Amino acid sequence: MPEAWPWREAVVDLLARTRIAQPDGLSAAVNAALRPLGVRMTLYLVDKEQRALRALPEPDRPAPPGLAVDSTVAGRAFTSVRAVPATDDPRGGSRLWLPLLDGTERLGVVEVTASRPGAADAADFAEQCDMFAALVGHLITVKMPYGDFLVTARRTQRMSEASELVWRLLPPLTYACDRMVISAVLEPCYDVGGDGFDYAVGGSRAFFTILDTVGHGLSSGLGTAVALSAMRAARRAGDGLVAIAEAADAALVEYIADSHFATAVVAELDLDTGLLRYLNAGHPRPLLLRRGKVVRELAGGRRMPLGLADPKIEVAEEMLEFGDRLLLYTDGVIEARDRQGAWFGEGRLIELFERHAAADLPAPETLRRLCHAALAHYDGPPRDDATLLLVEWSARAAGTVLP
Repeated sequence: MPEAWPWREAVVDLLARTRIAQPDGLSAAVNAALRPLGVRMTLYLVDKEQRALRALPEPDRPAPPGLAVDSTVAGRAFTSVRAVPATDDPRGGSRLWLPLLDGTERLGVVEVTASRPGAADAADFAEQCDMFAALVGHLITVKMPYGDFLVTARRTQRMSEASELVWRLLPPLTYACDRMVISAVLEPCYDVGGDGFDYAVGGSRAFFTILDTVGHGLSSGLGTAVALSAMRAARRAGDGLVAIAEAADAALVEYIADSHFATAVVAELDLDTGLLRYLNAGHPRPLLLRRGKVVRELAGGRRMPLGLADPKIEVAEEMLEFGDRLLLYTDGVIEARDRQGAWFGEGRLIELFERHAAADLPAPETLRRLCHAALAHYDGPPRDDATLLLVEWSARAAGTVLP
């Protein structure tokens, strides 16, 4: 019997157990399926701030304490998207940490413990654990909409009404295919105002947008929801960039009172040729990084903000080179002020972007560190949303976000 056969049985068992399992029963189902193998998994989800890893509790078992992302072995598995042996385990390799992913979306980590002597000695043990953890990551995402348990497990505080609305509309923070990676981060995650983002990839076309609706609170969140929904409806009907932006214009005018408008970058990338076409509706200019250096801002395609009709729209074009990265951001990133009133600024953003690019970090980890640097610059709580969207057109990019 092949070595992988017991793991196949565990997969079949887990799928059977989770067909009708409640979200809060997932951890117990995972370990019931693994018990015949002498293996145990403790599931940790990263909090919304991406600062700590929080264990999912199981019935009749006390939940382990949370773990810091930036200073633990578990955090290293999360940030590097790689398996990391537990350095404090005297048994030498019978315990390890794995990234917990849904495809390429980072959900947290898995602590794997081999309770039966010799269980971890097989040459492919880590590979089999990773395969099983990949299934668990998919199941977490599948089960999340059916209850509050998995959602609230990632929260450290109450979420505002605007944040509840906007987060429900956003796609996963990270997506990768064989030719590109798209990743985003949005803060403050519990009190989002008007920031948002979207993307869609199909065939040779990748669409992406970042936007910032004027104002704060639920009214801004409603504006973002309306603009995103209008752009999605137009995109799915086959409209081009100009028509997509005009759909957002019309929807904001019709459904949002008090003259709400949104700044935005609306773009599409041809994955075969590298041709980038884009509109900039009053938004900060995207940064183009090539061979480790920011070579220019994308200054074309200017038009009025969404919600303010502009008859003189011209779509700008830029030819990318394979390996190029685009960084899109909202003004809350560069307008963070410290106690002396100094801006975080575009110069500091560029410096950090280039530094993290040189470190060859995965795209979501680059954004996590950039966003936390901007938030740390504030004197007190953030006064505006800070959103970043990173697009990398590269064959190697997908490899950095996979184990």
